[in-house]
Amino acid sequence: MVRKLIFIFVLFAFIHQSTFGQVDYNKQYFNAKALFRDGKYNLAMETFKPLIPYDPKNGFSEYASFYYALAAYNQGFRAVAKNSLNQLKTTHPKWNKMDEVNFWIGKIHFDDRDYFQGLKVFAAIQDKKIQEDVAGVKMTALKSISDTETLKMMYEEYPKDVVIAQSLASALAKDQNLPEDKKLLEDLIAKFNFKRTDFIAEAPPTYFKDVYSVSVLLPFMVNTLDPSPAPKRNQSVLDLYEGMKLAVDTLDKQGVKLSLRAYDTEWKVAKIKTILNTEELKNTDLIVGPFFQDEAKPIQEFSLANQINTINPVHNNSDLVGSNPYGFLYQPSTETLGKKSGEFLAAYAKKKNCMVFYGTSKRDSLLAANFVQAAHQNGLKIMAAHKVPKDGSKMIFTILTTPTEFDEYRNPKQFTLSKDSLGSIFVASDDALIYAKVVSSIETRRDQIIVLGSERWLSQATIDFEKFHSLPIILTAPNFTNPQKAACIAFERKFVKNHGRVPSDYAALGFELMLIVGNQLKKNGVYFQNALEKAPIPGYLTEGVNFQQSRSNTLIPFIKFTEGQMVIVERR
Repeated sequence: MVRKLIFIFVLFAFIHQSTFGQVDYNKQYFNAKALFRDGKYNLAMETFKPLIPYDPKNGFSEYASFYYALAAYNQGFRAVAKNSLNQLKTTHPKWNKMDEVNFWIGKIHFDDRDYFQGLKVFAAIQDKKIQEDVAGVKMTALKSISDTETLKMMYEEYPKDVVIAQSLASALAKDQNLPEDKKLLEDLIAKFNFKRTDFIAEAPPTYFKDVYSVSVLLPFMVNTLDPSPAPKRNQSVLDLYEGMKLAVDTLDKQGVKLSLRAYDTEWKVAKIKTILNTEELKNTDLIVGPFFQDEAKPIQEFSLANQINTINPVHNNSDLVGSNPYGFLYQPSTETLGKKSGEFLAAYAKKKNCMVFYGTSKRDSLLAANFVQAAHQNGLKIMAAHKVPKDGSKMIFTILTTPTEFDEYRNPKQFTLSKDSLGSIFVASDDALIYAKVVSSIETRRDQIIVLGSERWLSQATIDFEKFHSLPIILTAPNFTNPQKAACIAFERKFVKNHGRVPSDYAALGFELMLIVGNQLKKNGVYFQNALEKAPIPGYLTEGVNFQQSRSNTLIPFIKFTEGQMVIVERR
């Protein structure tokens, strides 16, 4: 009722003043300000409105326009507020409160997530006190931006803006998967004199021991194993551990003492949590595992809380270690695989037209995206990137092998995608339905398109090995071992002697991993991560690993079949 009476009074006063042409500008302005202070923004807008038009007797036009806009903003009418403020800039460009006008225009742009336009407006503000308010607005808003690339673009445009630099550094600290991101973070810390430990958690000083304990958390499924010599359901896990044990025996003879402790996770997160609650785990020097991705979170939380290094032997998912300074991936991250593949194919392929096929998984999409970005940056033209839906692999045949001309025997000799128009195909997937269709299509086309895939294709046995030899197929192979290498021959003999069978790829992986880690513990102590950044580490069975500026392996050999055996085309 009171609000209604006030409104009637204001309306009557306005009509009275209009009728007699004697507006008391001073009185009306302060009445409007009182309504604004009391939070009666709707009434304040109505009272400020008659004061906005220019009149030589009206000294409140600019202020009325300004507070009219703020009253609109406080009611959630951001578009009205922005329009009013922009009109104020047009009609009174020399008003001495223009920095405040720009502050609110910029803030509205930020509220609408139009960050780049907001930054442009903020950049015109000269008042130091208002600049402090701007910094607060930017700090709050930029925290909500999860896309690092957006922050990088902001930093490129405003390289001296400390708030943008700090927000970018915080984002990079959460996700240092690529060497260039880690370098950028270090550059930001140095340039703006940020406190390093605010962005990069560092391991304590290393120390040495006579015997290092290594705890292996894997789903051994002991309760389900039978004593028969037949392969077990989790044979890959058992092989991985057998390879590790063989490496420990080899290291012992070389004077490197490791105490290898096996814990059966039973493929249960609850079981892992129980294991991690034991006192002996808190005193271990290194954790190896887990085998399944959904078991990683409690291990990483334990690792970070207790400052214990952990290394995952089999996965490429960088989310499994996140920002944990004690977490490592023995395999290259998906991001690294995509980036290095793009760089390689851009340099290797003579024809610079490329096509990409990938599946529906998050890993495939991430792999394809990183490949496309790196390929484009290095001069490779991506003609198309096709996402292949589940049960939709026939689309690959449609794209690559739809015929337009036939020879006399009804064999296709020309296609919708013209022969020799494509130089390479990157298959960002280990889905056999996808890569087998691509390889079959290339075989049909007969125009020597390079296919770049993954070493995992070899273990799935979906494609005849003869095709790897006859077609221009190249594979990323961080776990490649040369069977002619003396160390590989010695390992195979020792494994056969101990187990009566040829070692699997998982056995070789366990052996190589433990040899590398064991020697790092011996040479560089419990916290060996600082030493990892200094140089690549030569392998024993493989080409080795490289953890420089990365917590995942960045050394990737590219291999192909030549004269009946796999050979390395290039290392990146």
